[in-house]
Amino acid sequence: MRVVVLRLGHRPERDKRITTHIGLVSRAFGAEEMLLVGRDPAVKASLDDVADRWGGDFRVVESVRWKDEVRDFREAGGRVVHLTMYGSRLGDVLDEVRRSPQVMVVVGAEKVPAQLYGLADWNVAVGNQPHSEVAALAIFLDRLWNGAELEEGFESRFPGQIRVVPTARGKLVLQHGDGSSGGGGP
Repeated sequence: MRVVVLRLGHRPERDKRITTHIGLVSRAFGAEEMLLVGRDPAVKASLDDVADRWGGDFRVVESVRWKDEVRDFREAGGRVVHLTMYGSRLGDVLDEVRRSPQVMVVVGAEKVPAQLYGLADWNVAVGNQPHSEVAALAIFLDRLWNGAELEEGFESRFPGQIRVVPTARGKLVLQHGDGSSGGGGP
């Protein structure tokens, strides 16, 4: 399944950190790209740097027009999930979403245009209470993949220059290419 995340309503002066985290979660939890409505070179550069150093083919595309992206995605056979606390329960729609070959996950920031609720194939709530859009995206993607994105190991999906070796205590970081490793206590 191909997954793309559309970040809607990004405000560069307010949302840099949250949008960067949306991108980090998107990449780590199996999305191929993040489409960013608006332009923020700092967010793009940060996420490009992570993909370059840590590995993977994750892309960030800036300055997209959300209606065009949603329309084009649907015309190409994809389905659109809008994450909102007002939507259907995640568990009620998940099996149907999993049958889609391509999924666009829309994550809002500021007030989401009412039109999106009608254009989305599913308006999905991780919980019907106020919560973080970063948490909602992580939970949605984890449930979508049944946790497999975490179980198969990042090194097989992201053969990058940097790799963390899981340890019970301390830190073990391998730097590929220069033969160095870093470590230390917590």
